[in-house]
Amino acid sequence: MSNDAKSHVHALFETVAPKYDFMNDVISFRRHKAWRKFTMNKMAVKPGDDALDICCGTCDWTIDLAKASESGRIVGLDFSHNMLQVGREKIAASGLQNSIELVQGNAMSLPFADNSFDYVTVGFGLRNVPDYLQVLKEMTRVVRPGGKVVCLELSKPTWQPFKSIYYFYFERVMPQFGKLLAKRFKEYQWLPDSLKLFPNHKELAELYTQAGLEKIDISLFFGGVAALHMGTKGSEIGQ
Repeated sequence: MSNDAKSHVHALFETVAPKYDFMNDVISFRRHKAWRKFTMNKMAVKPGDDALDICCGTCDWTIDLAKASESGRIVGLDFSHNMLQVGREKIAASGLQNSIELVQGNAMSLPFADNSFDYVTVGFGLRNVPDYLQVLKEMTRVVRPGGKVVCLELSKPTWQPFKSIYYFYFERVMPQFGKLLAKRFKEYQWLPDSLKLFPNHKELAELYTQAGLEKIDISLFFGGVAALHMGTKGSEIGQ
């Protein structure tokens, strides 16, 4: 991703932050919440577990992690000030302002020590980073041995005719939703563009392996329109 593209993505999320949650509901027909609930059940976060949620956006998943952990260290990281501001307001409304730390930072170079968290998550944000593998390597670095790297992301259905309908929706219909409901046509054209470049679920599993993760578990949702990847960090040499 070029510097111009990085700047475009940053400006995009700064702009759409106020409408981000509403548009996510529209775009996914509210299914993103059910997918995240499934993911949380599968993760089985225990009280006291520490978790980092990168590309945390408006902090829905960060809040879920804090509720599940109760007393652990929970951090949300995003590069967009405006997205974090919306998230900060939601965290305060949930009464969790003393339980969650928000950091404006770069997912490509996480400002945390090695082996700091039991879980590192990314929800619908990996496709927006410049280098998928570099981010997965960073997530792997900061998770503890035995901990989980968890990615919930849009994916690519493989069977027809659903595949054609899916791409028609994302390339033609969804940007019109952005224009009509959020007054942001160009911004919502980014989603189909980013999805075209993003690996399918098998390719993403291979990136997990390249990042050094083991026991990779994949769950597909709604014919493959979204995918959950969970990988475990093995014991490191010298530990």
